[in-house]
This record gives sequence, C-alpha cells and structure tokens, in this order.
Amino acid sequence: MGRHDNLVLTIDIGGGCLKMAEFSVADNGAIRLEKFAFRDLPDREMDPVLAFAEAYRQLLNENDFRATRVSLSISGAASFSRLSKLPQLSENAPNIAKIVEFEAGTVVPYDMNEVVWGYQLLKHTIQVEREVEAVIGEDRSKPKVEVENVDEFEALFVAVKSDQIDAYTEILVTSGKQVLSVDIAPAAMFNAAKVSQCQDNTSTLLLNIGARCTSLVIAEGERLFVRNIPIAGDSITLQISKEFGISFQEAEDLKIRYGFVALGGAYDEPESEVAATISKIARNIMTRLHGEINRSFSVWRSAHGGTAPKRMLLAGGGSLMQYTQDFFKEKLHIDVDYLNVFTGIAIADSVDRQKLLDVAPMFSELVGMSLRQVGACPVDISLVPERITFQQDFVQKRPYFYISAVLILFCLLCFLLTVIYRTRKSAELVSRTQDEVTQTMVWKKKIDTLSQELGAARGEYDEAMRFLKIRSNWTDMLLELQSMIPNTMFLVALEGLGTEVKPAAATGAQAAGGDPGLFGPAESADPAAAAKTAQNFDRKDASLITDVNEIRLKFYTLNLPQEEMVFNKFRQNLRKSVYFSQDQDGFKVLANDPGWEKDGLKSFIVTLKLKTPIRK
Repeated sequence: MGRHDNLVLTIDIGGGCLKMAEFSVADNGAIRLEKFAFRDLPDREMDPVLAFAEAYRQLLNENDFRATRVSLSISGAASFSRLSKLPQLSENAPNIAKIVEFEAGTVVPYDMNEVVWGYQLLKHTIQVEREVEAVIGEDRSKPKVEVENVDEFEALFVAVKSDQIDAYTEILVTSGKQVLSVDIAPAAMFNAAKVSQCQDNTSTLLLNIGARCTSLVIAEGERLFVRNIPIAGDSITLQISKEFGISFQEAEDLKIRYGFVALGGAYDEPESEVAATISKIARNIMTRLHGEINRSFSVWRSAHGGTAPKRMLLAGGGSLMQYTQDFFKEKLHIDVDYLNVFTGIAIADSVDRQKLLDVAPMFSELVGMSLRQVGACPVDISLVPERITFQQDFVQKRPYFYISAVLILFCLLCFLLTVIYRTRKSAELVSRTQDEVTQTMVWKKKIDTLSQELGAARGEYDEAMRFLKIRSNWTDMLLELQSMIPNTMFLVALEGLGTEVKPAAATGAQAAGGDPGLFGPAESADPAAAAKTAQNFDRKDASLITDVNEIRLKFYTLNLPQEEMVFNKFRQNLRKSVYFSQDQDGFKVLANDPGWEKDGLKSFIVTLKLKTPIRK
C-alpha cells in the first residue's frame, strides 16, 4: 500500500462555498478527520466551473492535502433528484432494469444522452387491507377485512448534466487526483445522518440550508424522500440588497454581521434598525421555506405513504443564522436540533477545534462521502463518468501492463538466450559430427581397401576351391564312367572338348610338337582334318579350351556278334549318370579304326555330352 493510500479527500461544491476535508481510514475501518479548508467561491455571476477551478487550486496551494483519492459532492441546486414509485414487481425480476430505465426517462427532465444518471432501488413493506369472503356461520352483513403485508418498490433517481460533471472531474484528474465517486449533496448528507443520528426508523427531516438552495431529505428507515428547494441563504441576501439598494457582497456582509431570524409574537426589536429590517427579511424568507417544507410533507405522505417527521436536524451554512432553530420549532412543533456527524469519526489533534465548531453544520456532505471508504452506504449512487472510470481503471492497471511488458521482454530474452544456446550447442554438435564423419570416412576408406583385399583373397580362395571341386568332379566322373563301361569294352584314351580360343603364338611344347595334355578342341574348320583327328585321336594345345562341354573317349571292344547290345547297355548306364546329358545327341560314335580289327578286337571313338560344363 502506498504512503497515502489510506487518505481520501472529500470535496463539496456548494452554491457559495467550496469545502474540502481530508480523512484517514484505518485498517479497522475507523475514520479520522486530518484537516479541512473552506473558501467562498469567487463572483457569484462567474461560471461555476471556473469558480470551482480557481478556488480548488487556491485551497490545494494553501493547504498540504496529501490524499490522491477524491470523492466529489455536487450541490442539490446543480443536480436533479426524484423519488418515484415503481409498479409491483419481485425483487429478482429480470426486467427490473428495463422498468427502471423506462421510469428514469419519464421523470428526468433532460435528454438522457445529456446527463449522467443513476438510481437506488428502495424496498419497504406496507400493509394493505382487503376484503375476504366470510365463512359459513359468520355474520355476512359486515365485510371481513384482512391486513396483508405487501412489498413496495421505489427508485431514487439522481442526474447531473454530463458536461458539468466532465468539467469538474477533468479538473481533478488534471491535478493528479483519482476520482472515487461523485455524489449529490442530499444523498451524502443522508449517509452521514444514518450513521450518526438516524440509526432508528423514526421519521426525520434533514434540512440543509445552503447558499442557493435548500436540500430537504425525509429519512424513515431505509427510505428517503429528496427535494431541492430554491430558497436558501442567497434569497435573504438578495432581498437585503434590494431593500437597502446595495451590492450583493455588501448585503452578504450585513447579513453576517446583523442577521438573525425574527421571533414570532411580541418581542423587543433590536436597537439597530438595520438588524430589525434584516431579521424581518430573514423571517419572511424562512416562512416561505416553511411553506415549501409543509408542501413536501404532503407529497411524502400522500404519494409515498410516509409518516410525518417527528424531529428535524439542521445543516448547512444557512442554518447558522441565529434563531433558525427556534423558528422551525415554532412552526413545525417538533424537536429541532443540529445534525452532528462527528459522533462516528475521530478528529486529529492537529485540527483546530474552535474553527471546526464554527463550521460543523456544513460538514454533513464531507463526512457522508468519507463513509464510502469503509463499506456500502445506504445510498450508494455514484455519477463518475464512464470516461473517467475507464481512464482510472487503465491507470490502476498500468503497473500490470508494465509487469506484462517486462514479462514479455523477459520471455523474449529467455527465448533469444535459448536460441543462442541451442545454436551454439548445434554448432558444437555439427562440429563433432563433422569430425566423426571425417574419422568415419577414413575408416570407410580403410574398410573399402580391406574389402578389396578381402575380395581378392576370396577370389583366390574361390578359384582354389573351384579347382579342388573340378578336380573332385573329374575324379568322381571318371569313377562313375568306369563303373558304367561294360566288361567287353576297354577305355584307352580320354579327352575333354570345349570352346576353342585362337592361340596367340605356338610356344614351348606346342612349337616342338609335344603332347598338349588331356584337353583338345572339339571341332576343326577343316572337315578332312576333323575326320583325321577323330580317327587318329590327335590332341592339341589344352590352353585353347575354356569350358569343357563334352568328353571324347577311345575304346577297344571285343569283336562279338552282340556288339550293338553292348553299346545299348552302355547307353542305358549313361542315362543313370549325374554328369552326362541324356539328350539324343549326348552319345555319339565318331569313327572306327579298321586297322585294329585283329586278335578279335575293334576300336571306336565316342563323345559324351556333359550336363553341366566344367570350367578349366
């Protein structure tokens, strides 16, 4: 809480005087008057707003008012108030706001767009008599009446011209003040009276005699009737001015010096003719005021069902004229006293008690506004313009905007730092990753090299394994072939045939005409040479063969009559082979050697086609 947050400055703009008082509010709700200052408004013919601005600045400059929060009260002469009876409705009726708004449009004598207005809903219980039908056995000649309690609603409407309130509140806001509330003087006086001398339900007349108007309030429980009467202290001053032919200010000075209300009946007139004249003028004005009071009583009782006041409490600067209290006692025949609003508040030691006593009847509005700081008031109508409320709410929420802005900046800073941190970490990660990628590439090259070496070694291994497999295949194939040859056939030569490649040059044993080995070409381009090769079983260079597709065999067989049967048996055996093809051309007899038909033997050459070629 700020240093002056417990202080409130109340300002009452009267018809002829500006009143300001500063109150402090304790945590327990206790209110204490700290200081006050009054100043008469400048020239009465001056614009009231300009007069207020001038007097307000002078009071601020001359007094050390520390409060920044302000409650403002506007004179009844500058405001409108009316108590209006509403149709019967329930307290929680959803259309009550519409009914009140419609009623306000009928009672407020201004365009609703030109005023700031408000209302307070008042409820009271009345007793209504109604006839009921008599039951059997009762006397029907006399109507039977029952009393029923009925809730009745009234609305107290108040309104002030918008331009006037805007002007007053703008002056306060410009001076650095926060406007808490805008009251009308009669409502503020009623609130002060309710916490001091009107706590019971006794019907009480509150009469605040100001400079330009008299505010009349009839308080009965929570109900109130408000009327502004345009008869007040200035009415006496104007009459004195006319009577003596002097200026208004001179007449005001005479009223203050000699003025009193003349007593009724026989009494000794004052020695001063001026004083006698002024007293008679004052009595005439007060008599007129008394007539308006009686008229107000009639309206209160007839239109609103109220009871006549049992007592009267005076307030306002106009009530300070001597014998005013006696005059109303004489006229109204009720107890008349001054409203004492200091019974519920404390007074600081720094306050001048004697000065306060002289102006105590003028404090009702100031005290009534201070009560808003400790809870809801009986009349809680505030006419603060929406524009001012919006501005003040914005000012009050400004720290939250600043905090929000700081938090947003903090969040942005955190986000920026997070981005920088993540960027730095990402850069470090990228750098580490690049190093790892570089190292990985080095290892990849090594692995590729080793893979190539492994591939080469595997090729050598596969070649060796192929060689071993081929060697095994040849052995297995020869063993199988040996098992399939009939007993009358003898294998004397074997040769592998396959695809021939052209030799680059004859070297070594080939050039010398040596034996090329087991493998030889399958065919020759020269048919005669091929026939000669088949008959003589000539073999050539085995390096010219890449794949062995078939083998050529040379047999000797006994020259028996059943030779054909032997060959057929040999073919049948070959069909069971896993190495030799079973095609029709898989078994071929190429040639016979007639020269070998001796000693009962014959020779012939056979080619056997392999199922699967064998690479060398």
